Amino acid sequence: MFKKVLIANRGEIALRIQRACRELGIKSVVVYSEADRDAKYVRLADEAVCIGPAPSAQSYLSMPAIIATAEVTDAEAIHPGYGFLSENADFAERVERSGFTFIGPSPESIRMMGDKVSAKQAMIRAGVPCVPGSEGALPEDPKEIIRIARTVGYPVIIKAAGGGGGRGMRVVHTEAALVHAVQTTRAEAGAAFGNPEVYMEKFLENPRHVEIQILADTYKNAVWLGERDCSMQRRHQKIIEEAPAPGIPRRTIEKVGDRCAAACKKMGYRGAGTFEFLYENGEFYFIEMNTRVQVEHPVTELVTGIDIVQQQIKIAAGEKLPFTQRQIEMRGHAIECRINAEDPVKFVPSPGRITMWHPPGGPGVRVDSHAYTNYFVPPNYDSMIGKIIVHGDTREQALARMRIALSETVVEGIQTNIPLHRELMADAKFIEGGTSIHYLEGWMAAHKR
Repeated sequence: MFKKVLIANRGEIALRIQRACRELGIKSVVVYSEADRDAKYVRLADEAVCIGPAPSAQSYLSMPAIIATAEVTDAEAIHPGYGFLSENADFAERVERSGFTFIGPSPESIRMMGDKVSAKQAMIRAGVPCVPGSEGALPEDPKEIIRIARTVGYPVIIKAAGGGGGRGMRVVHTEAALVHAVQTTRAEAGAAFGNPEVYMEKFLENPRHVEIQILADTYKNAVWLGERDCSMQRRHQKIIEEAPAPGIPRRTIEKVGDRCAAACKKMGYRGAGTFEFLYENGEFYFIEMNTRVQVEHPVTELVTGIDIVQQQIKIAAGEKLPFTQRQIEMRGHAIECRINAEDPVKFVPSPGRITMWHPPGGPGVRVDSHAYTNYFVPPNYDSMIGKIIVHGDTREQALARMRIALSETVVEGIQTNIPLHRELMADAKFIEGGTSIHYLEGWMAAHKR
């Protein structure tokens, strides 16, 4: 096992990784920007090193600064968390070339899954169900693009091969708008991701967003840890997640889960990863794979009892998975609400000083957050300041516990989206379960948000 791990991230995930290291008896090194000097995880770290000013390009995205810090602190491994450099194959390659262990997949796996075209082709080879669409990147010939769209059937969605986070996508309903949409998406993709390649898929009208969590070691063992429903989204950004997905037959989930685990074995994947699917009319359609720990990993931890972050570290240290697929059981139901420092109506960031922070408690309540009273939320990064996660024997009990937890939570000095969560937890359609990825935006329009 490692003696010292460098955490190349910030916020609640930095604190989450730090806690996992402490439980395993591993010392942690935290890198931080000048804006995060007073962060809780910086104070709690065994060692903390400032690597630059507030802009992430000069701190958390600075590969030379992170590698240099690992060298001077004698760290053995680097955990990238999520966001920033977590899915950057060049960074993973540089970490390993510098003599450190990257706590994550191989650079080759990250590179393959980071390109949506190669990822889809790999899934097709592995027998994972995919959305009907182009076999690879769209050609330059407009006539051929039109032919492909007619074969797929309208509406279609044009996606950037190197895209992510809801960016680089455009829905097309008519043939007249197709070629221009492809050209515009190509230009945007080239500017945003450095890769102008785009591909086409059938646009599903009312799908749910369901994902499968996997763990794989270096001995060709791979398991899946159930599913998460992440359909409550605004502008392709998740707000609420839960496990298991309500209303989907277990046999249907098991079939796709087994295929995901088999795909990991086939491509030699290691570490934690998430297969993301659209689910409609009883069918799953692969859309992408995230080669890192997810923001929403706690709901899976609560229903399986498995510490995903610790397993990431153990796998990177060369340990075998300590359980088989048959030993994994789903118990009860878990729900997570992402708490963002933002105006709950206009959805604009609300940075500033938290003058009062009182998190909830009680049976089945977990709070993952780096916030505290008098903490200053910097304007430089993502607005998420924490997550409230609850677990119950049933979904009904989990919903009740989340309502109580949200009512107990006090955050003063800044605005948060807690009022929105309180409304959604009382919404009849959400309580019923099974809402599509378009539901929240329709709900907000109806409520004049």
